[in-house]
Amino acid sequence: MITKKASAAPCRITVCRGCCCGDPAKVPGVDHGGQIPRLRAALGGAAEVRASECLDVCDQANVVVVQPSAAGRAAGGRPVWLGLVNDDEALTDIAAWVRAGGPGLAEPPGVLDLYEFTVSRRVGKALEG
Repeated sequence: MITKKASAAPCRITVCRGCCCGDPAKVPGVDHGGQIPRLRAALGGAAEVRASECLDVCDQANVVVVQPSAAGRAAGGRPVWLGLVNDDEALTDIAAWVRAGGPGLAEPPGVLDLYEFTVSRRVGKALEG
């Protein structure tokens, strides 16, 4: 049974800030320090944004994971892993998608297909657990 509080749980966004993500030497020319504040501002409170230690997919820096809301999960939504998120347009598209409902409830803007990738079960379980 889903409680009222659980059913209201919003999407959660995890931004990797480990060994490579957020590192100007790995991904030059990006305002890494400003990404999380800009994403939070674009979301307008529609989702929690948190930074994480290394998510172990360094070849995809910068990595953002969008986890579905409780309602999105109930509708079949699963976490969506996005890599190479190194421009403000991608952050804007992610925020618009999450404001519309996110995984399980809204189709992502088509351009996000270019950022989406699949992680190993081991890596995916580490974020879920």
